[in-house]
Amino acid sequence: MDLPIDAQSIRDAVARRTVSAVEVCRAALDRIATGNPPLNAFRAIAHERALARAAELDARREGADVPDLPLLGVPVALKDNMCTRGVTTTASSRILEDYIPPYDATVVERLEAAGAVIVGKTNCDEFAMGSSTENSAYGPTRNPWALDRTPGGSSGGSAAAVAAGLVPLALGSDTGGSIRQPAALCGVVGFKPSYGRVSRYGLMAFASSLDQIGPFAASVTDAALMLGVIAGHDPCDSTSSPAAVPDFAAAVAGDGDLRGTRIGVPRHLFREGVDREVMQAYDAAIEVTRDRGAEIVDVVLEHSPEAIPVYYVIATAEASANLARYDGVRYGYRADDATTVGDMYDRSRGRGFGREVKRRIMLGTYVLSAGYYDAYYRKAQQVRTLIRRDYDRAFTTVDVIAMPTSPTAAFALGERTEDPVQMYLSDVFTVGANLAGLPAISIPCGFTQARLPIGLQFTGRFMEDATVLRVAHAYERATSWSAERPPRLTSQLSR
Repeated sequence: MDLPIDAQSIRDAVARRTVSAVEVCRAALDRIATGNPPLNAFRAIAHERALARAAELDARREGADVPDLPLLGVPVALKDNMCTRGVTTTASSRILEDYIPPYDATVVERLEAAGAVIVGKTNCDEFAMGSSTENSAYGPTRNPWALDRTPGGSSGGSAAAVAAGLVPLALGSDTGGSIRQPAALCGVVGFKPSYGRVSRYGLMAFASSLDQIGPFAASVTDAALMLGVIAGHDPCDSTSSPAAVPDFAAAVAGDGDLRGTRIGVPRHLFREGVDREVMQAYDAAIEVTRDRGAEIVDVVLEHSPEAIPVYYVIATAEASANLARYDGVRYGYRADDATTVGDMYDRSRGRGFGREVKRRIMLGTYVLSAGYYDAYYRKAQQVRTLIRRDYDRAFTTVDVIAMPTSPTAAFALGERTEDPVQMYLSDVFTVGANLAGLPAISIPCGFTQARLPIGLQFTGRFMEDATVLRVAHAYERATSWSAERPPRLTSQLSR
């Protein structure tokens, strides 16, 4: 039996009873068993839990008056930093190697209430700190388009799982580009909602003023469907917005007409450091939106060149505070050969954390320390305000701002591990949306000559997530890039 693989078709087929949730679940688990070993996209597979959940959904469908659920029977993967009751959740760190949460993150509760089937946890950079998924304690994830290349990070496992067709939907977290950058490098759709649009309750914190959970999907339509399920106020998260959740599905139901839409282009940011093939794809994408009726307007984001240093001061400062809880006392890894309390702290954290996490904890502790707080952390917050004001000013004349998602296509595994600054620059076009709390999406817009995906990013006004989705959907309708799949893995999974 040929089973549908996109989320909407799966939901409709299960609702019509042309296929069962168990059949869909088994098919997904079979694809994971075949496709995951070369990728290492999944850190854990919830085989029995997923099948039991699917069987429960089928049993409910046989009963009377069971409402149609928006994600009925749809297999979903979760980044391994979202608490899932009864499933080991490690943030891809040795310090949480055996941690099993006693509760579900709010997004997990909402997914299951919508009929989704959680099939596993995806690999990521440890505590979401990285741009290549090479910082995982469980080995790197590989890009489905080229196994010697990174899938991006930190949500590389989720991006690779969707790109390879192992699951139709996955969740990631985005602190400085960790959904959008891997989406671009893997050729899928990745959406970072406005800050506060989606609850962070149950997300293992990296930088609390920047973190946001969002969807990966093969299409903007499926991403909008998933966002509609997880968005909304949550009393368990004081930073979640009480703003009403719009109908995201309606936002992507149009015919792709962009007349009346003004798209901002900050060309002053592209003068250096952007690969030629990326700029060619970007320029071509802008012309597509013009052909669909959009007006292209030059905008200036004056302080965006400072976004990377500002981000790495604020994010590391918040990380040093958030990760203080992993001390070997309450939960997680604890050194058993320590002789004093101080020695136990040192050995537990020294062995439990990887090199990049230690680097960021030390940087964050330094910028918060006496004598340096004003020079670094306070100054970074002041420049963050200027960056936010730049966006506010630009949005008085445009509806969205278009940029490349990443300055390069997927780079080779190991290429930047010894040069953290070069690695950090992978996020040069994505961190601004996090600093300003804005919604942003990455969608496929082309390929390099080596058949590596290239991503296009749209950023919108605060809480105008629907506008970003509408513009992205219009571009997607006008092109065929989102329909492309990694040929080697596609043929392997079809056998």
